[in-house]
Amino acid sequence: MSSPLQLPTYDDVAAAARRLSGHAHRTPVLRSRTADALLGAQLYFKCENFQRMGAFKFRGAFNALSEFTPAQRKTGVLAFSSGNHAQAIALSARILDMPAAILMPLDAPAAKLAATRGYGAQVITYDRFAEDRQAIGERLAAERGMTLIPPYDHPDVLAGQGTAAKELFDDVGELDHLFVCLGGGGLLSGSALAARALAPRCKIYGVEPEAGNDGQQSFRSGEIVHIDTPKTIADGAQTQFLGQYTFAIIRRDVDDILTATDDQLIVAMRFFAERMKMLVEPTGCLGFAGARHCGVPLQGARVGVIISGGNVDMARFAQLLGS
Repeated sequence: MSSPLQLPTYDDVAAAARRLSGHAHRTPVLRSRTADALLGAQLYFKCENFQRMGAFKFRGAFNALSEFTPAQRKTGVLAFSSGNHAQAIALSARILDMPAAILMPLDAPAAKLAATRGYGAQVITYDRFAEDRQAIGERLAAERGMTLIPPYDHPDVLAGQGTAAKELFDDVGELDHLFVCLGGGGLLSGSALAARALAPRCKIYGVEPEAGNDGQQSFRSGEIVHIDTPKTIADGAQTQFLGQYTFAIIRRDVDDILTATDDQLIVAMRFFAERMKMLVEPTGCLGFAGARHCGVPLQGARVGVIISGGNVDMARFAQLLGS
């Protein structure tokens, strides 16, 4: 009989915030009168698209690598990712002076592949629709003696991601609702730890692509549901299942899981570009799309939205907004 998971707590989020101080950007919280008018609420956008390497993933990666022993630092880190975790691990490894190898899908955005290589990591590609990245990653880590850091299902990773929500609550106080992008659940579970400690009455929603609603299915059924790799423009949320750590926290602390269509993500991308002069990748638009389209009553409420990242190819960005 396996022992129960030792879930991280808000204390781990607070400790991660101390490790990240001076390394991660304290990203801005922006407002929009137009967004407020659209939803009849006061919206507070936590803009992780302005984080180092362009996404919240730097927080979890740096926190996890900061906890490595000297022996682990010498042999280095191996990770698998569609892009943002890849860049985050690569940059964190460069800062902490350790080797890094990253397993990335062949069809990852070119900008994310180039940035990961630019930070000094070795990139190894695979076919995300035909191969098991976790199995490949575990084999390569064992062969090379490297430490495998998964993109979301790791206590240090999700505690680091939770520092984004911690900063949001520290900056604006309690909120009535918080909408968070959902892929593997690292950002959502970390945010839930922060919210339950700092704003216990806040309702927390994860928002994932409609085409890949494994999180919603898992939340409804009470057990982790596996799906095929979803086809969606939200490449950062093309996960097939939640993690053991992330699901346990989400099931305990999150109020609901919502979904957004690709068309709704494009509407959100256009809003951010035209009204707020921001570049936001499709995955980063999930929270706002959920708040805007999913029917949660928000009239008069204080609403937080975490924008998870801004890493999108310019050609792809123009193509999506022109569609």
